[in-house]
Amino acid sequence: MDKITRKTSFGQWFSAMNLQLIEDQVKIKKLDYYTKKLRTESSLKLLLFAQLVEVESLHALGDCLFDEQLQKGIELDLISISRLSRRLNSLNPDLFQLLFLDLVGQIHAKTHYTKLVMPSKIIDSSTLPLNLTNHRWAKFRKTKAGVKLHLRLVFMEKGSSYPEKAVITKASEHDRGQLEVLVDDKECMYVFDRGYLDYERFDRMTDDGYFFLSRLRKNAVIREVSDFPLPDDSSVLSDQMVLLGSTQNRTENYFRLLKVADSKGNLLHLITNRFDLSAEEISEMYKARWAIELFSNGSSST
Repeated sequence: MDKITRKTSFGQWFSAMNLQLIEDQVKIKKLDYYTKKLRTESSLKLLLFAQLVEVESLHALGDCLFDEQLQKGIELDLISISRLSRRLNSLNPDLFQLLFLDLVGQIHAKTHYTKLVMPSKIIDSSTLPLNLTNHRWAKFRKTKAGVKLHLRLVFMEKGSSYPEKAVITKASEHDRGQLEVLVDDKECMYVFDRGYLDYERFDRMTDDGYFFLSRLRKNAVIREVSDFPLPDDSSVLSDQMVLLGSTQNRTENYFRLLKVADSKGNLLHLITNRFDLSAEEISEMYKARWAIELFSNGSSST
């Protein structure tokens, strides 16, 4: 196992955390008041280590503590699985939120973009299962409980993205209700999937000056208004101006509908209120949505 120093991945990950913030919160909220072993800072380091090496269980994490270098790096020797479980369950979630917001603030301070390089902000949700016996308040099926993590990821360019905002709701709540919370920046392009479809909100977003790109359901009712010409070598199949919805419940604004094929040949219907970009640029923007799938899958591996 690599030594846990600032030069290793582990050391680099933890070096970005505001240790003074952690220390202040520990004192203010007396987080280590009754703790003889596994202090808050050591707990955070241990959780970070578990994520970094993709530890599959508490038992496996306990086995890792036989390594003397890890013990030295997190200032902790061997600990029982039961005590480890109790300590992790007792960690104050407010501390994680403060650390997250502090890290996002650091990223914002080091990130520069202009309207000429408008970033995409990708929105998606992941359902996290919970034990129904212990979390009946989160019941969403007969035998299941869970919560939804709604994540907003800033995508600057390929290989450069970071999480900016997270909202947790009950798994039973519909995704589209979170657009009001997650859409708050007029200098970006919001990209999200069909779970967030809401024609009335699309009208409001357009009226208020927010840009979005989403995917329509195949059975969506549309009214074609006009066709835009495409280059001969375009990978986009069609580019149209449309109205959404039935005659009784139709959008007030005109939108742009693109039909493209994904890597497997499946037909996708993309809807946006951006008319100033080329069809190819819109298509590439939607492909960037995959970044949040990769991020979510990687972060949920433990």
